[in-house]
Amino acid sequence: GEVVERPASIVKELAENALDADATGIDIEIENGGLDKVVISDDGSGMSKEDAELAFLRHATSKLKTASDLFCIESLGFRGEAIPSIAAVAQVELTTRQPASDVGYKIIVRGGQKLNSSPWGTPPGTQIMVTDLFYNTPARHKFLKSPVAEAGRVRDLVAKLALAAPGVAFRLTQDGRIVLETPGNAKLSDAMLAIYGREVTEKMISV
Repeated sequence: GEVVERPASIVKELAENALDADATGIDIEIENGGLDKVVISDDGSGMSKEDAELAFLRHATSKLKTASDLFCIESLGFRGEAIPSIAAVAQVELTTRQPASDVGYKIIVRGGQKLNSSPWGTPPGTQIMVTDLFYNTPARHKFLKSPVAEAGRVRDLVAKLALAAPGVAFRLTQDGRIVLETPGNAKLSDAMLAIYGREVTEKMISV
């Protein structure tokens, strides 16, 4: 299965889900290096109530409609592993709404156990909040680096995602402060400028 090693691996899996949902904007918020909280919000296609419930079941995926779809996979994730793996070692609060639906849906799962599910008023798209990471696996918690180091890993990852998808606006907020923000205008040069700054970007040579 998918192994959740640190906050950056959570951000990677959930941000890739957001990209698969055709999001044009992805907001990532971390507190204490992601050890206390990771929140990922997107303006993508959202999920139906049924797909939201399925998201917490291992190997359940809405990205394959038929068996033949296995041979033409274009999505970044399709095995249905990420969310259940995260929810097994943390508390996960998923809020989602499809643009055509009047009302959204909210599910809270902790340590693999569903605590609550109910209709919920929310903008179109999906928000996933992860708290109490590794609360039930202290040995894994012990292997984490300092909050500063973990935050650095998250920032490096978001920078890579933003460069790979310059048509998506990424924003990373760390302890209430925006530390990375890209315009999402599909221009790689503008994404690089936002991430590395003008001095570095001007010295780069395109190949």
